[in-house]
Amino acid sequence: MSSPPTSTFLLNRDAEGSFAYDRPFFEHLVDSALDHARQLGATDAGAEASEGYGLSVSVRKGELENVERNRDKSLGVTVYVGQRRGNASTSDFSDAAVAQTVRAAYDIARFTAEDPAAGLPEIDDVVSDPPELDLFHPWDIDAEALAQLALECEAAAFATDARIVNSEGAGVSAQHSHFFSAHTHNFRGGYASSRHSLSVAPIAGRGPNMQRDAWYSSMRNARDLASPQAIGRYAAERALSRLQPRKIRTTECPVLFEAPLAAGLLGALVQATSGGALYRRSSFLLDSLGKQVLAGHVSVDEDPHWRGGKGSAPFDGEGVRTCARKVVDAGRLEGYFLSTYSARKLGMKTTGNAGGSHNLRLYSRLTQPGDSLEAMLAKLGTGLFVTELMGQGINYVTGDYSRGASGFWVENGRIAYPAQEITIAGNLREMLLGIEAVGADAYNYGAKTTGSVLINRMTVAGC
Repeated sequence: MSSPPTSTFLLNRDAEGSFAYDRPFFEHLVDSALDHARQLGATDAGAEASEGYGLSVSVRKGELENVERNRDKSLGVTVYVGQRRGNASTSDFSDAAVAQTVRAAYDIARFTAEDPAAGLPEIDDVVSDPPELDLFHPWDIDAEALAQLALECEAAAFATDARIVNSEGAGVSAQHSHFFSAHTHNFRGGYASSRHSLSVAPIAGRGPNMQRDAWYSSMRNARDLASPQAIGRYAAERALSRLQPRKIRTTECPVLFEAPLAAGLLGALVQATSGGALYRRSSFLLDSLGKQVLAGHVSVDEDPHWRGGKGSAPFDGEGVRTCARKVVDAGRLEGYFLSTYSARKLGMKTTGNAGGSHNLRLYSRLTQPGDSLEAMLAKLGTGLFVTELMGQGINYVTGDYSRGASGFWVENGRIAYPAQEITIAGNLREMLLGIEAVGADAYNYGAKTTGSVLINRMTVAGC
């Protein structure tokens, strides 16, 4: 299988769309909400105003299918009366609606049971000088130009091989948003961000031999998107590589997860070490701080301040400062993912992860620059290379893992044939400890980056 595309294309600069509200308006709106809360007698309060707009276009078999424009806005208000919390929101920015929303949040708080963990973050945890992280790159492009990019992407897939006979379509999306948030513990902040994407899903073969695959590119800056031609060709090559699949016999063997799927293993680690799962005692990694949770050669870093990163944030959803840290060091868990609330429930301090993780990178000290996908297949030897997963068969309480899969059977380090109708099973604790190698084929999937990951042994159920 060839490497994923990385080439770029130039932007069309015909403007279409912009924000309807500016930062000063949002500051006034939020301050007004906080003033109303104080007047009602709230102990503390927070508010956030946000707005987003975007344009998405999809095509199929050379014809335009959909043009979708989205524009939304919201004001969310949280009110505390002692240790009782209430929340309400509105999309109406009129003075009357703001007052009514604050009143609703206040009334909810008054009739809610007290919670010792409820409350705004400690003042010392609140960010004071948030860094600028280059997160907003507006894409000034109209629907016609977006449609042209989607058509070029799909056409490139069809042109790759005569066996590409159908398509689920291609799509392009340009999304923009901004917000301003403040609360009574001396936090004020907000920023704009963007996210743009281009994707295609071609179908190879005919009748019962049809196989589908897809590829996409997603970036904050549209200039960094892979070209539509490269995306189309690579998606087609993936679909073609799946033709003439076979079933395999049930066995136990090593399993190599393609890099985009390996990011899901990292996501499972985050889920199991997140505050909500921990204080509810619903995680297979309870009380794991300072203990080995990954193979000894594997580490995980978090860097919220990576400029332009898809998981970057100068502060979390509560206004708490974010900091670079080592989550896992040589297999040992060094930190959880905690909000203010979950940290208090656990008797710990927030890690600045209200809203999720930020730019995680999983890597191994054993990885060499030449550890490409081909090298990882050689390390796999004989076993299963997984390129698609289906279903949600993960039990985060026990760690039991069972999911439908397809990919390729590998013999002596080389792909032998495509395989489908497979179930792979194991236990996440054992899988994470059983990571034998991490490839140099690093891939960024949202807020997570990892190369392909080789697990020493899993149950592979076939025919």
